[in-house]
Amino acid sequence: MKVIVIGCTHAGTFATQQILTEHPDWDVTVYERNDTLSFLSCGIALWVGGHVSDPNKMFYSNPEALTSLGATMKMQHDVLEVNSATKSVRVKDLQSGEITTDTYDKLVVTTGSAPVIPPLEGIDHPKLKLCKDWNNAKTLKDLAPEIESVIVIGAGYIGAELAEQYAVTGKEVTLIDALPRVLAKNFDSVITDRVEKDYTDHGVKLALNEKVVSFSGTDQITVTTDQSSYTADLAILAVGFRPHTELLKGQVEMLRNGAIITNEYMQSSNPDIYAAGDSSVVHYNPTGKDDYIPLATNAVRQGILVGKNIEVPTEKYLGTQATSAVCLFEKTLAASGLTVDGAEARGLQVASVTLEQDYRPDFMLTTEPILMSLTWDPETRVIKGGAFYSSYDCAQSANVISLAIQNKMTIDQLAMVDMFFQPNYDQPINYVNALAGAAVTKAAQK
Repeated sequence: MKVIVIGCTHAGTFATQQILTEHPDWDVTVYERNDTLSFLSCGIALWVGGHVSDPNKMFYSNPEALTSLGATMKMQHDVLEVNSATKSVRVKDLQSGEITTDTYDKLVVTTGSAPVIPPLEGIDHPKLKLCKDWNNAKTLKDLAPEIESVIVIGAGYIGAELAEQYAVTGKEVTLIDALPRVLAKNFDSVITDRVEKDYTDHGVKLALNEKVVSFSGTDQITVTTDQSSYTADLAILAVGFRPHTELLKGQVEMLRNGAIITNEYMQSSNPDIYAAGDSSVVHYNPTGKDDYIPLATNAVRQGILVGKNIEVPTEKYLGTQATSAVCLFEKTLAASGLTVDGAEARGLQVASVTLEQDYRPDFMLTTEPILMSLTWDPETRVIKGGAFYSSYDCAQSANVISLAIQNKMTIDQLAMVDMFFQPNYDQPINYVNALAGAAVTKAAQK
């Protein structure tokens, strides 16, 4: 069996590993346009802020490791064209310029995503940088000691982390977003209100509900929005990602944004073409529908499933809750599933409750409050999402909510799940139980 894998970050790396684990005698060729693979871009802000011991450890695999499994690694090779009718690809060697043709029996499309770059005036300004890959990371790290001020455009996870790290390392920071709240797509206002205060308490200027319209300047960069303008030594664009799937356009079914639609075995509408990671959809369990949620965790699991299913459909995709966490200003934020705003944006109705309580008994010498929220279907009482915010490390609580959503648990069941009590760690009624119990109480009042 001849397999071609296009793209080798997370999904491509794990797909290649799993294919060759399951089928060590198969002919697997990997085409990757970069000279590295498996880069953990979620660590870029941490590296910029000085929290990474060794940047080389931000790669968990390498071409040599995949070669040792039996893969033919074609690094710095760009696939120019895919012809699904002839099962062939045209490839350019980016070092020599040579263009060749290769064929496949099965094709794995793990081409990932590309930063959204809006067609704005001055978008090619030399002081406007991106935050996506290894080269971007090196640029931001190299420039960090040289700058005194920075503008971060986009207040999702990437922009939020960058703004925080620049602020705690003494830079003058402006954070711009077209939405009215920081992390608006990840948390409801009850939590983002606290987060925004953390930013302003650390001197960050928030420019929310403002759309960027242009970039200008020479020695510095000026970012002009529909309401004001801001000037700094550097600006970083982090407004989201789009699927990098132009090669398959018109050849497989896609969402309108270009994400390849797959079945539960990671097959596209062409059964000999598999897709995983940021180039494909996910099955979003809180809604039961396909969605586009580019996360490394999704990419890893989907890549593994490609390897398990590429010969015979064997193991079904369990879907995702888009579980995530971040540390900002020594506060933990963690979430899984739908927020109230996220449900509304998808045309769904959810009920919600908010609870704040100390994570462990007051007789301990210290304790910390956790601010929590839970969403659920008001008809079925099935849990749809949850979020946590605290100076206490409550990140793993999001995994509890993720498991509850995946198993279609109700608020009643979660309230009574057996969780341990030990005063170092929690109350006699664990805070997740208490949150679900508050939901049960609120649901009874309807």
